[in-house]
This record gives sequence, structure tokens and C-alpha cells, in this order.
Amino acid sequence: MHVAIPLYPGFTALDAVGPYTVLALTPGCEVSFVAGGTGPVTDDQGKPTLVATTSYADLPAPDIVVVPGGPGTTAALGDRALLDWLMAADAHTKWTTSVCSGSFLLAAAGLLTGRKATSHWGWVEQLAGFGAEPVSERVVFDGKYVTAAGVSSGIDMAIALVARETGERTAQTVQLAIEYDPEPPFDAGSPHKVPADLHAAALALIGT
Repeated sequence: MHVAIPLYPGFTALDAVGPYTVLALTPGCEVSFVAGGTGPVTDDQGKPTLVATTSYADLPAPDIVVVPGGPGTTAALGDRALLDWLMAADAHTKWTTSVCSGSFLLAAAGLLTGRKATSHWGWVEQLAGFGAEPVSERVVFDGKYVTAAGVSSGIDMAIALVARETGERTAQTVQLAIEYDPEPPFDAGSPHKVPADLHAAALALIGT
């Protein structure tokens, strides 16, 4: 099972690395970071980089695609090479997935038209303008298309995907291996749980 995670300038690191860690630990999965060309791609903070070891041309038919989000999504909407690769790869995938604003890239490639999808709470409703049906849930399955909400939800999405693909026991084993047992210090992970004045401040932190 070959998993492809496309990288573009300004992606959010955890959007890519969270699912990568889950899927890379899953028996039978090989995970590749891909881009238009091989080499380092810098994240939305301008410092950490991940290395695309495979080009789009070298991996035209992955079994699973995981598209990360991030502030760079806006520019990536005009990246014809990325969108064309997504459309072509989707013809072969068993699962086509995204994290956070990565769903906008799937939608821009015409893959979410008429489908339920989610994204970060700050702009999930904007998916309607791209032809998708916005759903404010952490992980949304619609056929082979799986979208996750903001940043950290990519881990949940990947574990849910492993359960669908290889069984709950394997998914639970991977979850235990990474000790994914969240106990956040504050119950502040949803806009519905915090004062409204925190909303703009939170969005400012992630470049919107």
C-alpha cells in the first residue's frame, strides 16, 4: 500500500507529519513525500523543511493520497502541476484524503463536488464555494474521500483510515505505539468551547 503526501511551500508540518507517523508505522504501508520535483519543501513557519524524495511523475498511481493544509494552500490553488497530479492520481487511489485546508485542494481538483467534507473550523463553510458540502466534524468519510478538520485531526483521520484498511486491532496497536492518548491541559480545542474573542487571535496564529 503506497501512500503519497504531496508537499508545497507553506504547508503545516503537523498536517503532514501526523498522518505520516501513523501510516509509516502501519504494516504494509510505504509512505512517500512527493512534489513537482525532489528536494526540500519549507513549512508555514519558514524554518522546518520536509524532503520530497519522489516527484509527481515518478508516483502517478498511489494507493492513498494525504493532502496537508496550511497557509500555503491559497497559492497552491494555482499550482496546476499539483492539481493535475491529484486528479490523475485519484483515478487509481483506494483512499483520497486531506487534513485541514488540504480539502480545498481536493475540491479545486474537482474531487469533492457534491461530497461531504470538512476543514479547519475557521473556513470550513467556504468549502461550499468549491462545490463540496461543508460538515463541521473532526473526520468525514464520503465514499473513498476522507477529510479531517484542523491540524491535529490528521492523526485521528489516519488512525480511522488504518482501521478501515487493516482492521481495528492494527489501528489500536499503532495508536498505542505513538501513545496517542490526548489529555489537553485546556478544553479549548473547539471554537464552541472558548470565548469569541479568542477566535480571531487563534486564526492570526495560523496565518489567516
